[in-house]
Amino acid sequence: MFERIKEIITPEDVKKILPLSENGKRVKSERDSLLKKIISGLDDRKVMIVGPCSADNEVAVLDYMSRLARISEQVKDKLFIVPRIYTNKPRTRGDGYKGIFHNPNPCKGTDIQEGIMAMRHMHIKSIEETGLSAADEMLYPENYDYLEDLLTYVAVGARSSENQQHRLVASGVDVPVGVKNPMFGSMSVLLNSIYAAQIPNEFKYGKYQVKTAGNAYAHAVLRGGVDSFGNNIPNYHYEDVIKFYDMYKQQNLKNPAVIIDVNHSNSNKNPFEQIRIVKEIISNMNSCDKFKELVKGFMVESYIEDGNQSPDGSVYGKSITDGCLGWDKTRKLIFDVAEHL
Repeated sequence: MFERIKEIITPEDVKKILPLSENGKRVKSERDSLLKKIISGLDDRKVMIVGPCSADNEVAVLDYMSRLARISEQVKDKLFIVPRIYTNKPRTRGDGYKGIFHNPNPCKGTDIQEGIMAMRHMHIKSIEETGLSAADEMLYPENYDYLEDLLTYVAVGARSSENQQHRLVASGVDVPVGVKNPMFGSMSVLLNSIYAAQIPNEFKYGKYQVKTAGNAYAHAVLRGGVDSFGNNIPNYHYEDVIKFYDMYKQQNLKNPAVIIDVNHSNSNKNPFEQIRIVKEIISNMNSCDKFKELVKGFMVESYIEDGNQSPDGSVYGKSITDGCLGWDKTRKLIFDVAEHL
């Protein structure tokens, strides 16, 4: 039995209360177009999807985004920067901080309506104050409409990549969707997910029967896997990517592309390993055309301060979920990547 607590505002109504400006729409449209060109191979720049594990605090997140915007302009000839503003946090066991969507104030429990307003406000401020439209995870497909006019990149997480509704909704998203390999690491399951997202579909969404044309920009995100004993198994190495390249080509999918998530199971959840992993990937790009053709960029977890802290968030700009790379290290990493690409 479900206890109904209160009725939640509709996407249509929240967009009326918090609309994106005409200039913001122009910024997003231009960035969407550029990212599609990179994913399809029409632009040879690489993507860096970078930012906090969880966007838990608007002031700190926008501070981070303003720093990112300043250096984004300096590296734009080599890198296209997409900030992570992840407002939903998947939980393996169901407890703990679930993101600003659920917990706009981590110390005050759940308030979903306030969370909806907070996440939309933060995304709008990022676009209009920094010129950076962002990435967010589509943890709950039925909630995508609250942000569909604001995002330049949509992620489907490892726990969700086998879910039918995620695949169906991804087929109707009009920006690139990165699908992570499932937790146990299967590449064949990942390719099935991408295929399902790329083909037309017809299904129930909200209160409507809807039809989609398929998303030609759905692609893979390699984040490593976890075996049955809980051991992390990386999949960013040269041999992994080249084998996956051949599997991808055999499937005859549109726009074969991979983003490598350099944290999570690839780094054994050690955020400082991200620097070494990025450098190894760049070395492989520069030594192998097949590797460089398939790998379109990186996903990096980064915030203002190194590491993480408890959910009370007493340290400004420090992750309250997974550990992140601090700003100084991130800034250096971005410039190093641009220099060596």
